[in-house]
Amino acid sequence: MSGGRNTGWARLALLALAAGVLVPLLAAGLTSVLWALAGLAGLALTAAGLWWALAHTGVVRAAGMLLAVAAPLAVLALYAAHGLIWEAALSLGLWILAVTAARIALTPSGAASGRHRDTGPAAPPRRAWLLMNPNAGGGKVARFHLAERARAAGARVVLLDPSLHPDVAELARSAVAEGADLLGVAGGDGTQALVAQVAAQHDLPFVVIPAGTRNHFALDLGLDREDPAASLEALTDGEELRVDLGFAADRVFVNNASFGTYAAVVGEPAYRNRKLRTILRTLPDLLTGDEAPRLGMRSGKRHLDGLQALLVSNNPYRRAADASRPGRRECLDSGLLGVVCVRVGSTAQAARLVSGARSPGLMRLTAREVVVEATTPTVPAGVDGEHTMLPAPVVCRIVPGALRVRVPRRRPGAPVSRPTADWRRVLRLALRPGRRT
Repeated sequence: MSGGRNTGWARLALLALAAGVLVPLLAAGLTSVLWALAGLAGLALTAAGLWWALAHTGVVRAAGMLLAVAAPLAVLALYAAHGLIWEAALSLGLWILAVTAARIALTPSGAASGRHRDTGPAAPPRRAWLLMNPNAGGGKVARFHLAERARAAGARVVLLDPSLHPDVAELARSAVAEGADLLGVAGGDGTQALVAQVAAQHDLPFVVIPAGTRNHFALDLGLDREDPAASLEALTDGEELRVDLGFAADRVFVNNASFGTYAAVVGEPAYRNRKLRTILRTLPDLLTGDEAPRLGMRSGKRHLDGLQALLVSNNPYRRAADASRPGRRECLDSGLLGVVCVRVGSTAQAARLVSGARSPGLMRLTAREVVVEATTPTVPAGVDGEHTMLPAPVVCRIVPGALRVRVPRRRPGAPVSRPTADWRRVLRLALRPGRRT
């Protein structure tokens, strides 16, 4: 880590942190501690209200919604009545600045997420085969003229019609049998995973064209999600990366496989068209009712029971929730699964979980293999967002470097991944300018 630039950010972080503490002290003296506690209490009450609204129905749900709205408003009104609203806002802004500057200071110079094993420049394919979903991403295939541009680059293009081609993997296998030397998909992550599995089985390069809605896999590969056509440059001016693939039983996932509450909601027939209404209707039974999923997880010597939700990802996410870059992975070639386990059984646990406090209801770990257990013969799963039923127990594993991904040589790259704020390291960096840490 270089000294000058990072030291400056470290000093800014410490100054902002100190100012964030001094502002309320100067405005309210020692009673500012009480105002801080009032803010934390409001946050906890808001979390409790959200839990009641999601886990219950009727009067309890209505009371939860009211509490979730009233608690933060009451805190703001209390601050305003005592003339502290601007001081509170300034202090909060300084704390955000301090954390942001600390994370920048601790980022090694030139570091970026999305690093992978690079096998170097790749010769253009002779018989590229691309599957394109015209309905993906609200019609991105037509809007960006992807089929025409791919054919101009020499690729064979097949437009997906679920009524004629129900088996995506079989289409890819037929293309390989006919001599395809590269497979690719313009569509969502679920379709990407099905074709990627065939490409990995035959050790063929795979091209990702981010024509879906979220395109998380493309994001972590450093591709331009705003311009799907730019990914077609991989056919003529590309290089190869080696990335891992995750497996849930025999199903490949490029992003993650979810089990429990979320997977059950996604499996509801009405979910696609009425997401919010379906969530509110089904969550009470899934969280606290007789239909609540109770999963188990085994990995090595670790064994957890009574889980309501379990997320297994192809390489770990940096944190369970990152508002600035949700669903981001630092790399795709660590050879490790990321595992997030959730177990919430009470309002108090929900408050601790949602407020960000350390909670026994949330556990994160990494592993090469995870076994998902259930009390039923099958367990609902969301594999890259696609609902499926898998026989229990489900063995989730990772295969390092299983997939050859062809990407454009010129691409924006994944955004820089910032480490969490370690204040001891920030202090050492600020006090020892010019030295490497």
